[in-house]
Amino acid sequence: MRKLIYGMNLSLDGYIAAPGDDIGWGVPSDELFQWWLEQELAIGLLMYGRKLWEAMSSHWPTGDQQPDAAPAQIEFARNWRDTPKVVFSSTLDKVDWNTRLVTGDAVPEITRLKAEDGEPMRVGGATLAGAAIRAGLVDEYEIVTHPVLVGAGTPFFTTLDNWVNLNLVESRTFPGGVILTRYKTRR
Repeated sequence: MRKLIYGMNLSLDGYIAAPGDDIGWGVPSDELFQWWLEQELAIGLLMYGRKLWEAMSSHWPTGDQQPDAAPAQIEFARNWRDTPKVVFSSTLDKVDWNTRLVTGDAVPEITRLKAEDGEPMRVGGATLAGAAIRAGLVDEYEIVTHPVLVGAGTPFFTTLDNWVNLNLVESRTFPGGVILTRYKTRR
C-alpha cells in the first residue's frame, strides 16, 4: 500500500493562498526550496485539484529554462515533468505533462491508487486533500508555516467530519522564521 502525503506552504493563520489566490507571501528560502525538492524526488505520483494544477502547470514545465533558475529549481522542474500526475477536475477537458485527467469522484480513484504498490503519493490542493482527509486516506501531513498573517483566503484544512489524531514526527526551522511540522496520522 502506498503512503499518501498532504503538504503545502501556509500562512500562520492557516491559509495556503490569500484572497485572489495570492501566494506571494510564501517565497521559499534556498534551504526550504531544497527541502521541498528532496520531498518531491521521493514521490511517485502527484495528485492535484484544478486550481493547483493550473498554478503548477503554468510555471514548472519550463521552470528549468528561466534565466534566473537556481540548480534546485532546474531539478525541481525536470522532476515535476517526469513524475506521473493525476488531476481531478470536472471543468478541465485536457491536461498534459505526463498527466492523466479524472473527472469523476476523487475518493474511489485515490483509494484505488493508494492500494497499489509503489512510491508515496502527494495530494495537493485544499479541496482535493479535504476529500482525502475525510475519507481517512492521508497518512502524513507536511505543514510549512510562514510567519505571515493573510486574514482570509483558501484554508489548508477544509471542514472535517471527525477529528484526525496525529503524531508529530519532525519539526524544523528554516531561514526567515519558516517552520516545518510533519505529522503522521494515528491509526
